[in-house]
Amino acid sequence: MKSLLGIILVLLFISGSSCGQTNTKAKVQNTKDLQFPIQKSEAEWRKILSPLAFEVMVKRGTEPPFRNEYNNNHQKGIYVSAATGEPLFSSEDKFESGSGWPSFTKAIKAGVVTIVTDTSHGMIRDEVIETKTGLHLGHVFDDGPKDKGGKRYCMNSAALKFIKK
Repeated sequence: MKSLLGIILVLLFISGSSCGQTNTKAKVQNTKDLQFPIQKSEAEWRKILSPLAFEVMVKRGTEPPFRNEYNNNHQKGIYVSAATGEPLFSSEDKFESGSGWPSFTKAIKAGVVTIVTDTSHGMIRDEVIETKTGLHLGHVFDDGPKDKGGKRYCMNSAALKFIKK
């Protein structure tokens, strides 16, 4: 029983830290200095988003690794914001990172996501937010495929909706 508990704790640490690596090389901004064209109250976002999407996007939470909708999605199409429907990522840029969350090498086009500093949980990370709303999508790290720019956009499925080609 103790060994099972030990294995579970190790697995939780590994899965939780895979999208929690420190990365201080990216260009960062403070969200307080940014203006977002789409602004809504928490009550308005609650009406639009699912409870999990609200927790992830508005409250800046994280969904469980490996048990989310798009980690193992291999269909062709695009991933749009769960809040606005704005196209954010393409299946052409999705790759298997082993982190438990859908990972992409880049956004679908420049300007749809913004990178800001996240100092939560005692770490310094590069948070990915939707440019139009400022809502949380995930984090970006410098450990992606080197032949495709070296970035790993580690996104929460709850922040996305998939549109099949």
